[in-house]
Amino acid sequence: MIYPENFEIKIGFAQVRDMLSELCLSPLGRQYVNRMAFLNRHDVVERLLQQTYEFKQLLEADAEIPLQHYYDASAYLDRAAIEGTYLEVLAFFEIKMSLRTIRDSLRFISGAEEGQYEALKALGANVTVERSLIAALDKVVDDTGAVRDDATPELQRLKRDLISQQGALRKTISSIMRHAKNEGWTPADAEPTIRGGRLVIPVIAEYKRKVKGLIHDESHTGQTVYIEPESIFGLNNDIKDLENAYHRELIRILMGLTNTLRHHVPELRKAYQYLGLLDFIRAKAVFARRVEASKPKLHNYPLVNWKQAIHPLLYLAHRQLGKPTVPMDLELNRDQRILLISGPNAGGKSVSLKTVGLVQYMLQCGMLITAADGSEAGIFHDIFIDIGDEQSIENDLSTYSSHLTNMRKFVTVADKKSLVLIDEFGTGTEPVLGGAIAEAVLQNLNDSKVYGVITTHYTNLKNYAERTPGIVNGAMRYDHKNLQPLYQLEIGKPGSSFAIEIARKIGLPKHIVDKASSLVGKDKIRYDRLLEELETEKQELEQKVREATKLEQKLAKSVKEYNELRNFLEESKQDVMREAKGKAKLLLKDANQKIEATIQQIKQSQAEKEQTKAARRDLEEFTKEVRKEEPRPAHKRIANGTIKPGDNVSLIGQDSYGQVVGIKGKTAEVLFGGLKTIVKVDNLERVEGQIPQKPKKSKMETSGNYNRGMNMTQRMADFTNTLDIRGEYAEDALNKVMNFTDEALMLGIPEIKIIHGRGNGILRQVVRDYLYSVREVASLGNEVEERGGDGATLAVLK
Repeated sequence: MIYPENFEIKIGFAQVRDMLSELCLSPLGRQYVNRMAFLNRHDVVERLLQQTYEFKQLLEADAEIPLQHYYDASAYLDRAAIEGTYLEVLAFFEIKMSLRTIRDSLRFISGAEEGQYEALKALGANVTVERSLIAALDKVVDDTGAVRDDATPELQRLKRDLISQQGALRKTISSIMRHAKNEGWTPADAEPTIRGGRLVIPVIAEYKRKVKGLIHDESHTGQTVYIEPESIFGLNNDIKDLENAYHRELIRILMGLTNTLRHHVPELRKAYQYLGLLDFIRAKAVFARRVEASKPKLHNYPLVNWKQAIHPLLYLAHRQLGKPTVPMDLELNRDQRILLISGPNAGGKSVSLKTVGLVQYMLQCGMLITAADGSEAGIFHDIFIDIGDEQSIENDLSTYSSHLTNMRKFVTVADKKSLVLIDEFGTGTEPVLGGAIAEAVLQNLNDSKVYGVITTHYTNLKNYAERTPGIVNGAMRYDHKNLQPLYQLEIGKPGSSFAIEIARKIGLPKHIVDKASSLVGKDKIRYDRLLEELETEKQELEQKVREATKLEQKLAKSVKEYNELRNFLEESKQDVMREAKGKAKLLLKDANQKIEATIQQIKQSQAEKEQTKAARRDLEEFTKEVRKEEPRPAHKRIANGTIKPGDNVSLIGQDSYGQVVGIKGKTAEVLFGGLKTIVKVDNLERVEGQIPQKPKKSKMETSGNYNRGMNMTQRMADFTNTLDIRGEYAEDALNKVMNFTDEALMLGIPEIKIIHGRGNGILRQVVRDYLYSVREVASLGNEVEERGGDGATLAVLK
């Protein structure tokens, strides 16, 4: 039940209905808009919502669904159903084009993937349009609405003869006109014209006897007469006969086509019903896009759980003005059924109430609602509203009497499946009595488990709501400092009317405002001031929350950057360690070879003193060459003694120096240069003196231009095990890879990395083909995904 009769006008749904009518493409759709009504069946409402939601998805996907030729052929079908009648060419054109639209729409929707547009598919499940019927119509009428010349052989012959005769007639009449103009019998700018369906020439009245023929007409002034020359009587007669024959043949064709159409009338009525529904659903979907509506989760019981709900008409009006519309969150459930909204005038109380009424009514008419995704809604069996001035002169009702009449309706009819909307509850009479009656009515509605939204200024109702289960206070927020409404609904506390403050702002004389304050009483002033202080504290808290949120976002960003830097350093550490191990392996290999060569030399010389000394000198020179790589200040290794944090240490048998950061059991955390690593304490020895710093290399030294004159240690130190050939031509890249690989093999590098990128895979293929051909390459593989994946090749060397 919807109460009162003008409910749609009061909540603004009449405007929504008008908008939907304008969005329809045909009278078929507008008929459904006019028949749209409030529904309380959950399954029906769910189906209508799903249809609209799916069509909205189609529009948002820019799907090529047909949107033309939505003709209403109902009247044509009614006429075609009568025996002995025939339809005109225009009727067949509209039927053909609209049936094509229906067929294309059915094919488009049914051809969608499984699981898509299921509600729209079900809508056209029993609709069929015979292809042969469209073909029969297309054979007679083309896509411009004209009859095809070759509709039948006889029609084609008549059309050909008619064109031939008309050509001969034009040729003859042109000759007569030239002669008449040369003789001065007809005006110089005159042209042949039609009178009574016959071709005639205009002749000056005084020369009408000069032209033999039949006078058909004369001008208004009588100065010109229109004569059909005698010489074209036969041609005009022949053309008239051909036109009559053509018309008879056309009627015969249209009769036959109408008879064919008559057999399909029942199925065509279903097809046009489908086209009208499609137009209606499309209009609802277009409206939903304009107001940014969505489909809520629908329950089969009363419920309102809307997020960011807005009044659709207010939203459209504000958007035209470039103004924002403040949304509201609203929840009415079994434990919180009635919302009592209070606050200052012009603060948005009535708009909130109308929003509830309009959005719920739209929902139960099968329209998507102006609320955010994630909203939930339920089904009400009745909606009652009491809003505005309903005084009636005819029924001798005052404004307050009309309100009481509505209250009587509410308390006698409304139940647990009803939604009651009351604006300015209790006003219109003496405040104390009005407040008392309003409280009694509110108690009755609450006892009946009614759902509702009520606006009021009465303090007794706010107090009653505060202490009564099932009813909750709500306030329209107000900026008391600037005395401006914020249009924000806050549930959980009552609102103040701010009447004294507004009166002071408007400029009412101070003594009047003071007098009013004293008349109201200290308790009322204290109550409003408390609400004012709560509002201030809320605004300050919201500001702090916003600032805390910004700080939290900033902290999260810093943590992310820290983690990324830590991961980068960890990756760099692994690269440095791997390169250092390779260089150490090469150095050890060279040292071992030198020692073995020295021992062999001593053995071969049979321990001759001079040759033994020479061999030792060569070994010492080699040791000096290895150790002169970096200048080091004087320091002393201390093998004994406990190592503790802060000590300078080196790896036993190596020239790597660092500082102990911390010790945990048998392991120590040592800082070598800028890199921290974990080392067993037994592998460390304490050193005295300043730790040598490795000098920075110049760009020339790191450019990859290898100096063949360098000693082995220096070349090994300068060698980097990574080569980047991205962007190179294949031939140039291959040369670089060959030189790079040769250098690595000569220096004894255990592993090399070549970065070639992904691209089209040419460089990767060239690199790997070459490396497969090198016998010293033990294996090939991709880099780990985090460092390039198949965009880089790792080669392990023997």
